Amino acid sequence: MAAIYKKEVRGFLTSMIGYVFMAFLLVVTGIYFTYYNLSVGWPKFAYVLSCILFVFMIAVPVLTMRVLAEEQKQKTDQLLLTAPVSVTDIVMGKFLALATIYLIPMLIMALYPLIMSQFGTVYFAETYTAMFGFFLMGCSFLAIGLFVSSITESQVIAAVLTFLALFVCYIIDGIASLIPDTAIASFFIILALIVLAAALIYSLIKNVVLTAICFVAGVAAAVIVYMVNSTVYEGLIQDILGIFDLSDQFTNFYSGIFDITGIVYYLSVIGVFLYLTVETIQKRRWS
Repeated sequence: MAAIYKKEVRGFLTSMIGYVFMAFLLVVTGIYFTYYNLSVGWPKFAYVLSCILFVFMIAVPVLTMRVLAEEQKQKTDQLLLTAPVSVTDIVMGKFLALATIYLIPMLIMALYPLIMSQFGTVYFAETYTAMFGFFLMGCSFLAIGLFVSSITESQVIAAVLTFLALFVCYIIDGIASLIPDTAIASFFIILALIVLAAALIYSLIKNVVLTAICFVAGVAAAVIVYMVNSTVYEGLIQDILGIFDLSDQFTNFYSGIFDITGIVYYLSVIGVFLYLTVETIQKRRWS
């Protein structure tokens, strides 16, 4: 894993991609910092972090798009897959390299509150808690981008799909508000999700009988739950969609609260998408 990590970090630092990502993030942050914290005198640096969130979502795909997609296109991934290292080590090495490149501008940004303290009172504990939460959220974005890069050979497609995935997570709260929170609405949406799940299962295993069993079992379970206690479905879709609201978990960090739940959530997102990346590569390895 160490060799993969060093190779990837060296690759980012000897090409324009890593520098473009860091420069773009620092320039945008510097603009907001200069205006809100220095010119206006707003003492809360966390506000700057919340302002650059959408811009950061644009920068992440630029950093992650080539990590695995380009190797698939150039067929250099075959060298990695035949090397005496596990797929997990490959994925972890690449992810840690991405996190390192992301950490560099974050460390530079850590100097901004020190500059602010020369002009007034700064609550360092609150500020650095917000920065820690922003770093974790960014790492979860990178894990998503790494996974997307593993399922396509095109850098452009990887970048677009990563941005779309992050954008949907960004507006998921608005999407949830458009859906009725009634039990019957949630019930029919669950049925539709069961149909999609059955289609996905069939595409993976190509077994009609097993797919039909899973589909019937899912529908039967949904119907039984609705008949026994329909109130379970009230607001269920909103609760499910809320799981994908990555930025919502940043709220407590923004307020200076060291949120253990938020830490577990972001680490779980990172773990899930790294696992999916490993499984995607493993499937291609043996196909």
